[in-house]
Amino acid sequence: MSTTAGIPEEVAEHWRGEFLISTDRARLHLDVIHNFLTNCYWAKGIPREVVERSIEHSLCFGIYDGSGRQVGFARVISDFATFAYLGDVFVLESHRGRGLGAWLMECVTQHRAVQGLRRWVLLTRDAHGLYARFGFTLLAAPERYMEVHRPDVYRTV
Repeated sequence: MSTTAGIPEEVAEHWRGEFLISTDRARLHLDVIHNFLTNCYWAKGIPREVVERSIEHSLCFGIYDGSGRQVGFARVISDFATFAYLGDVFVLESHRGRGLGAWLMECVTQHRAVQGLRRWVLLTRDAHGLYARFGFTLLAAPERYMEVHRPDVYRTV
């Protein structure tokens, strides 16, 4: 599997009915991704340039409907050897309740490039049940984790 800056170049695609999940960067609709992220609780106000850069340095998964419209997204930040952070996971409200989030998580966690990793982490406010279905648990030793958290970093002065 060839990589650029450590990110797998091989495109993975999975169909379920009219929906497609793909890691093809050329399919990503930056407007859809940015619009969702800049309005969500975890990335409120994120600049478009930051979204572009985050995508450039991640393994990204898009969900597309039968017309090619992007309706979901997830990205994995990883060294592809030992560790992965899962972030920016969403399905547009208009497409929720169809199992797309669970299917997206299935595709992400089964992707060839992230097999055999020692640790995965993610942050969520309200989707614990979804992630638990894929082996995620609360931190076993939260006292070991530290962070630098800047919740207002995207606010303009």
